[in-house]
Amino acid sequence: MRRSVLVRFLGLSLAVALGAVIATAVIATYSTTEKLQGEIDANTGQLQVDGEIYGQLSKYAADHPTWSGVDKLVHDLADKLGRRVAVTADDGSVIADSARKLGAAPDLPSVPAATIDVRNSGGAKLAGISSVMNVYTARKAIAADGAGGFVTTATAIPPFVGALDWGLTEEEQRNRAELAQQVADCYTAKGRPASVAQTGGTVPQVMVESTQSLAGARVMEKPGLAAKDDACYSPGLYAPSAKAKIVNDDEIRRATACLDAASIDYQIINDVGGLKSVEPKDKANFTDKFVDCTTQARAQALTPYVAPPAKLYLGAKSTFNVFSGEGLLRTAATALGVLLIAALVMFFAGRRLVRPIVALTGATQRMRNGDHAARVPVSGKDEVARLGHAFNDMAESIQRHDFQRKAMVSDVAHELRTPLANIKGYLVASEDGVVPLDQTLVTSLLEETGLLEHLVADLQDLALADAGMLRLHPASRDLSELVEQVVSAHGPAADTAGITLTAAIAGPSLAVVDGARIRQALGNLVSNAIRYTPTGGHVVVGVRPVESDGRQGYNLTVTDNGAGIAPEHLPHLFDRFYRADVSRTRTTGGSGLGLAITKHLTEAHQGHVTVTSSPDSGSTFTIWLPA
Repeated sequence: MRRSVLVRFLGLSLAVALGAVIATAVIATYSTTEKLQGEIDANTGQLQVDGEIYGQLSKYAADHPTWSGVDKLVHDLADKLGRRVAVTADDGSVIADSARKLGAAPDLPSVPAATIDVRNSGGAKLAGISSVMNVYTARKAIAADGAGGFVTTATAIPPFVGALDWGLTEEEQRNRAELAQQVADCYTAKGRPASVAQTGGTVPQVMVESTQSLAGARVMEKPGLAAKDDACYSPGLYAPSAKAKIVNDDEIRRATACLDAASIDYQIINDVGGLKSVEPKDKANFTDKFVDCTTQARAQALTPYVAPPAKLYLGAKSTFNVFSGEGLLRTAATALGVLLIAALVMFFAGRRLVRPIVALTGATQRMRNGDHAARVPVSGKDEVARLGHAFNDMAESIQRHDFQRKAMVSDVAHELRTPLANIKGYLVASEDGVVPLDQTLVTSLLEETGLLEHLVADLQDLALADAGMLRLHPASRDLSELVEQVVSAHGPAADTAGITLTAAIAGPSLAVVDGARIRQALGNLVSNAIRYTPTGGHVVVGVRPVESDGRQGYNLTVTDNGAGIAPEHLPHLFDRFYRADVSRTRTTGGSGLGLAITKHLTEAHQGHVTVTSSPDSGSTFTIWLPA
């Protein structure tokens, strides 16, 4: 099934737009790749590289009170990872730059890649505890779960006061190693083989054989704080450094002082790791002021022990311009390719869209030249297909009306020729003395003249109806009286034909109509019924109240028991000059305009006329008029 023309045009537009986007992406990707190729080399990904640089410098800032001596680390990272690394102070002064040679260096990028500030990098606020305390709480949760302590990595968030290896002196590290060995020996002596592992930082980790095995293999795990009731457990194994306790005490002191000044209720919690945290007594006290006090306290407590904030710049300033030099040539070639693709797509798709329109144009021109049989082939269900169907319907209607027009002219000529020939023949015969000009001849001539007059009157009524100039003189009339008048007027004709003509009236039926026009319409139906009903038959004219399409009205019916009408003739009965009997004998007589006039007169009264019939069962014509 063909899609909608609108959808197809939209699809074409999107296709062209997509081509343009892809071309733009190709230019940008090619140019960016070309610029960064020499900077990334063997790295698995720039994001990982930049993350490692940021982590290493953050760890340096956490372990040193100043940035003095960071030059060696900056150059080592640049040589190892193939990136330009530069660190500047908040005022823009350069602290270290791997690209600085003999005091000079290329311009830095306009925007720093990150800001290194370990004082405020403790993470998001959590449950009313300051950022440093978040780490303590996380450490508490991890240790309680059996993970064996909180450990940071160089590429994760910068180390915090709560990390087990932060601030340890050499003596503390030796004591921690001796204590770890004692714990491992204790577990081994109790039948659970254990060992000391040095992973990541400077804190040794005790690894104990698990009571569960995996596929028959030994599994080593860390004894968690949940094992504190074990005789082998030693609290000092997970205790923070003396430096961490100093920072923690200073932070708690500053935080409580600020909270007291702000009249905020709080409580000090002694965490499992030997550090303290500040929490609000009531969740309602967890306000911006509470967060500000704890955050500022943490930053002030860390200031003497960590490096000040600094900005990190990575890579070099880009100077690529797609509209200069090689970039301009590449851009022009890509734009030409996009235009070529769009032209090809529109050419082939346009031909498919234009083909039915060209066919419609050719068929229209043939119709203009008189070929009313012109049609267009139609397939699909889109707008163009519907236009093709509409054109074919219009051509069919024009051809049908043209045929009816020609048939009408022929019919009018035929109907006029017979009485005119009779009149002329009698007059010539009388002039030649063949037929005497007596009363019988005059009566015959009057009958032929009456036929002509009736035919002209019918044609005039149809012409007025077509022009919308059919005049009506509506007034309140009893349709029952009109039915009786029609039956009385056609009684002699029915008697002559040996047909019983009766009226079926239930009572008064008032309606606003033009009495003369309704009698004319109803009379045409009665005349037809008498004409097509054999001798001995009967015709009944009735009126009864009914409802049609939710409107009250009356049905005027003319029912006969004549020969009936074949189904193929029913749709055309109200066409002009249409007759089921095409022999045009005078026994069936008529001009073929009576039913067409009845239809126009009924519709002029806002009504409608219908017919039901079957061969050998008679017919019923019904005029519905609004009450």
